[in-house]
Amino acid sequence: MRESVQAEVMMSFLVSEELSFRIPVELRYETCDPYAVRLTFHLPGDAPVTWAFGRELLIDGVGRPCGEGDVRVSPVEPDDLTEVLIRLQVGGDQALFRSSTAPLVAFLDRTDKLVPLGQEGALADFDAHLDEALDRILAEQGAG
Repeated sequence: MRESVQAEVMMSFLVSEELSFRIPVELRYETCDPYAVRLTFHLPGDAPVTWAFGRELLIDGVGRPCGEGDVRVSPVEPDDLTEVLIRLQVGGDQALFRSSTAPLVAFLDRTDKLVPLGQEGALADFDAHLDEALDRILAEQGAG
């Protein structure tokens, strides 16, 4: 059975130190991929962009700097956990988003009620979905 948790959060897209604008970001968690959360950014004038990364990274990043590589999450200030920065990077390009912590924690709490942290592997069909996803990725790479 496929179940999900969704929320919409307003985040600030930090273009530079002088320029930022607020955008809606859809948060999504699905039991068919219990280790990941998806954030879909609705940037003005562009098609929505979705990033998937570990739910645990988002949970940990609310309280301390976390992540390596393409996705990093950290509190804006080490002593003030009211806002979070989410940095997404592809090659030399990066995007920085600022969010209030409260709606992220509320969303994560709802995901934990659906699938408690540490219990993701208990979902019986997860391995089958993982195998299907890997087969699809390999087929796409072979075709490209």
